[in-house]
Amino acid sequence: MVTHRIFQFGGSMSTATTDTTLKSLFIDELRDIYHAERQLVRALPKLAKAATSPDLREALESHLAETEGQVSRVEQAFELLNESAKTKTCAGMMGIVEEGSELIKESDKGAALDAGIIAGAQRAEHYEMAAYGSLMAWARALGHDDVAELLSASLEEEKAADKKLTELAEAGLNDAAAGGGNANGRGKAASRTRGGRR
Repeated sequence: MVTHRIFQFGGSMSTATTDTTLKSLFIDELRDIYHAERQLVRALPKLAKAATSPDLREALESHLAETEGQVSRVEQAFELLNESAKTKTCAGMMGIVEEGSELIKESDKGAALDAGIIAGAQRAEHYEMAAYGSLMAWARALGHDDVAELLSASLEEEKAADKKLTELAEAGLNDAAAGGGNANGRGKAASRTRGGRR
């Protein structure tokens, strides 16, 4: 609790308190992820354009469509909560997006850049998964099960996108970047079992 002293006309002084509540944290974080998702709507097409692997490009373009849907879900959540759909600057996602932009500018197009794009995209996915996980838990604690269901759908999409990126990396893109495969992501690791990190 933060107490502020307020001087009123006539020289008298009163106190006002502002409480940081779970509800205020929830709305604040919802505005943060709203900004994060909108940043990704602008960033994903650039990553897809820079990718050499057709499979990676397709995965990024597919997730762009999902991300646009996630923006809509956050807007629906604000509506259900009777809150205005405002953004709060998401410095975390801004940093991830900026790193991706620098990578594209500084790297030659090819398998190594593809591997870097995957790494950067997965940083974004993990950031979002953490945010959506907290938001879901808080929504349920606050009795907003309808909002929690919306956020759950976005969380599952983020998990699936992260898994797909891991599969692409392990199915050949990492080996191609190391010189043991080809830029299409179908190198000697294609026969490995897919489905997540090791």
